[in-house]
Amino acid sequence: MIDTDIVVRAEGLSKVYRLGLKEKTHDSLARTFIDFVRSPVENFRKYRSLYRFDEVEENDAGARADLIWAVHNVSFDVRQGEVLGIIGRNGAGKSTLLKILTRITPPTRGRVEISGRVSSLLEVGTGFHRELTGRENIFLNATILGMSKKEVDRKFDEIVDFSGVERFLDTPVKRYSSGMAVRLAFAVAAHLEPEILIIDEVLAVGDAAFQKKCINKMQDVSRHGRTILFVSHNMPAVAMLCSRAILLNGGQLVMDGSPHEVIGSYLNSDKGTSSKREWLDPTSAPGRDVARLCSIRAVGRDGRTVSTVDIREDVGIEMVFDVLHPGYKLLPHYWFYNEEGMMVFASLDHDTDWYQRPYPAGCYTTTAWIPGNFLAPGMLFVNAALITRSPDTTQFCEPQVIGFGVGDNMGMGTARGDWAGEMPGVVRPLLKWTTTVCSETADHADRARRPR
Repeated sequence: MIDTDIVVRAEGLSKVYRLGLKEKTHDSLARTFIDFVRSPVENFRKYRSLYRFDEVEENDAGARADLIWAVHNVSFDVRQGEVLGIIGRNGAGKSTLLKILTRITPPTRGRVEISGRVSSLLEVGTGFHRELTGRENIFLNATILGMSKKEVDRKFDEIVDFSGVERFLDTPVKRYSSGMAVRLAFAVAAHLEPEILIIDEVLAVGDAAFQKKCINKMQDVSRHGRTILFVSHNMPAVAMLCSRAILLNGGQLVMDGSPHEVIGSYLNSDKGTSSKREWLDPTSAPGRDVARLCSIRAVGRDGRTVSTVDIREDVGIEMVFDVLHPGYKLLPHYWFYNEEGMMVFASLDHDTDWYQRPYPAGCYTTTAWIPGNFLAPGMLFVNAALITRSPDTTQFCEPQVIGFGVGDNMGMGTARGDWAGEMPGVVRPLLKWTTTVCSETADHADRARRPR
C-alpha cells in the first residue's frame, strides 16, 4: 500500500452467485429416460458451474436470470482509527461484503488488501461448539480468533464480566439463549484487541443494557486508534459511533460520506421524497389567482438545504411564494406527518409583521423553525398550504411535498442521554427535570446517622 494510513482497501469487489432454475419436465417416457441416463454428467456440470464464473462478464449484471450479483464493483478505503458504518436495506450486500473482507468467501472479481490483525463478529455464536461449556468455548473461540492461551488467561475475568454469563459459565452453550450466546461471542471478539474490528448487526440481539455495553466498548476501541467496520440497521448507533458511512443498494456502493448525510439519503430513498421542490415555470406552479408556490425546502441554521438533521439541531421549512394580486390577507401553514401517516402537528404563520395584514404584490419567503430536541427520529413529511382570509379560500395545498429525516443520537444534550433502549413516541422533547429530597427522607437519613 502506498498510503500507510490505509488499513483496508477494496478495489472493484464483486461477488456473483448462480441461482437454481426450475428443472424442465418432459411429456414423453423416452425423453425422460434419456435425461435420466445423462443426469450424472449434467449434475456434475451444474456442480462445477456453481463455483466457476469464467464466462461471466461485468455487463451481465441484471441481464441473466441465473445470476445474482450480491456485491458489484465496490471500491473504498478505510484509514487507521476510522469507524466506518455500512448501511442499506436487507439484501443490499452488506453481510456478503464483510464476508469477503474477512476472507470467509473469495470475491468473484476485484481484490482486498488488509493491514493489521482482524477480529470479526459476523454471526451469533460463530465458532462456538454447542456441546461445550461457556468456559471451554471462550478458549476455543479466542484461539480461533488468534489469541494465545496466555492472552486468554490474562483477559478471562474481563471477558466473563463483560458477557454477564458468569453464573452459566460451566453450562453447555446449547442451553444458552441467543442473547447469552451473542454476549459471550461479542465479549471474546471485543477483548482480542485487534487493529481492525468487523461487526455485523451485533446490536440486533440483546437487551438495552447489553447494547449500551457494546456501544461503550466500541467507543473505547475507536478511542485507542483501532479501526471498526460496523454494519447495523440501528441508525442512532451508526450516527453516534461512526466517523464515516457508506450506503449499499443492490450490491453497489451508492454513497460515501458523513453519517448524517448517508443516513438521510438512505431514509429519503426509502420513501422517494426529496427535501426540496421548486417550480421554475410559473404557469405550472401550484396556486390560483392570488398566490403561487415557487419552492419549498428543509433548511438548517446555515441556510443550506438538508435531507437529514441531527435530533439536537433546529430545522426550518422554507416556503417561497409569489403574490400576484395585492390586498389579500394570507395564511401560510404546514402539516407534519410521520412515516406511519400520523399527523404529528400543524403550524400556522403567526409572524406579527404580517399576520392579519394585506400583502402587496411580490415574492415572499417564510420559514417555520422547529427547535432541536422536539421531533422523534425518523422521516417527517410536510404538507404545504396557503389560504386567503375572509373568506377562507385555498390558493394551494401540496400533500407530502417534501420530506426530511431526523437522525437519532446519544449523549448529553438529547432526551435519550446514554439510554440505548427503545424511545417510543411521535415527538421527543428534551424536558427540564428537577429532583429534590423530601423532608421526610432527609429526617430519616438524619436519624439514621445519629449515634444510639
